[in-house]
Amino acid sequence: MASSIFNAPCTVPAVKGKNYFGLKPAVNNDLRFNVGKKTSIIGCPKRVFTVRASEKKDGPIKKLGLSDAECEAAVVAGNVPEAPPVPPRSAAPAGTPVVPSLPLSRRPRRNRKSPVMRASFQETSISPANFVYPLFIHEGEEDTPIGAMPGCYRLGWRHGLVEEVAKARDVGVNSIVLFPKVPDALKSSTGDEAYNDNGLVPRAIQLLKDKYPDLVIYTDVALDPYSSDGHDGIVREDGVIMNDETVYQLCKQAVSQARAGADVVSPSDMMDGRVGAIRKALDAEGFQHVSIMSYTAKYASSFYGPFREALESSPRFGDKKTYQMNPANYREALVEAHEDESEGADILLVKPGLPYLDIIRLLRDKSPLPIAAYQVSGEYSMIKAGGVLKMIDEERVMMESLMCLRRAGADIILTYFALQAARCLCGEKSTPSFYPAVVLVKKLEHVLGNCASSKNMSNPHMGLIDELIYVFME
Repeated sequence: MASSIFNAPCTVPAVKGKNYFGLKPAVNNDLRFNVGKKTSIIGCPKRVFTVRASEKKDGPIKKLGLSDAECEAAVVAGNVPEAPPVPPRSAAPAGTPVVPSLPLSRRPRRNRKSPVMRASFQETSISPANFVYPLFIHEGEEDTPIGAMPGCYRLGWRHGLVEEVAKARDVGVNSIVLFPKVPDALKSSTGDEAYNDNGLVPRAIQLLKDKYPDLVIYTDVALDPYSSDGHDGIVREDGVIMNDETVYQLCKQAVSQARAGADVVSPSDMMDGRVGAIRKALDAEGFQHVSIMSYTAKYASSFYGPFREALESSPRFGDKKTYQMNPANYREALVEAHEDESEGADILLVKPGLPYLDIIRLLRDKSPLPIAAYQVSGEYSMIKAGGVLKMIDEERVMMESLMCLRRAGADIILTYFALQAARCLCGEKSTPSFYPAVVLVKKLEHVLGNCASSKNMSNPHMGLIDELIYVFME
């Protein structure tokens, strides 16, 4: 910005030996004012200095090199600089009815009228520090894409895992949780591999802690990845999940993970009494510093399907309704929360996330402990699918869903969007994750019930399939 000023000579009495009064010229001895036809002061017509926006709008208003005293003297003498005019009120469209103003003492829209004001009064914030990044690992060296979870992979624990953690740390995500894909040959009915000190998870923890000592590592405590039955606990002959015997195994698993360097162990099994037993086991082995994040309100949800595909850990028979919570129940979450608190849990988790915002808010209001929410695989995959099919704006829906979890009361969020969302928050331009076209087409065929290779032109989705194949092949 610069000022438009007109030259007008003026003879004024000297002040303190100076031959000027008021605004001192920067270069020459001509005072540059807009001359107004007003009553003279001290024998000199009043000059009005007008500050106008330059047409170029490429710089600040030019300074005249005056001292504070000289500026004040000019104002006292009546040479008051003029500001730019107030913009005219915007006109309403033609045909707008003329009505009297409503007699409202409070208009909430006043606090939403500009981006700056909306940001000033925003009640909920979100940052990469609020994210815990779930990562799938396996024994292989290559990263294997997970068909039902676009952009997610089973990471090779020695290479891909380290690289993914580095990417997350670059954008401020410094907390992860590990989920192993265990070889079938190591699975058993009692899940003994879960507490093998040389198992996949302990090795991964040690590797990461060696490279990133300040990385916060959460671990999953449950038997389903290690069970030949695919359940979170030991299964009796009649199909009953054995509670106390399972808790015994979980304690050994938690201690093994703590020994490897885990910062937070997270029992997701939903066995009764496991938090207290794990706390005692950890303390007895000298791991008083290791935290417990309890899956307090883990519901028997249908949103877990893609996760079970990722780990190949679906139950071999039956379901998990005898130990996971009924999705219809609300008050029961308070019972679970009370027990976990009394047994020594440090963090309470709700799973799934977005469909259970009421439970997150319930625990937030009733418990002083930090609350975690798990935005599970089904939630992630639905947003991804909607984005791929151009039904929604993936990035906006992603960020809105995460903000909703925070608004409901979650202090931290376990989300497969952690890296993508953190990049968005850091201002990086998002780029679509590579998703093999063959896998994409397979999923679309399944969803749409149509074989893409048949080129069935009567299918209204055929053009979309062809377009997506082209985009992802590019």
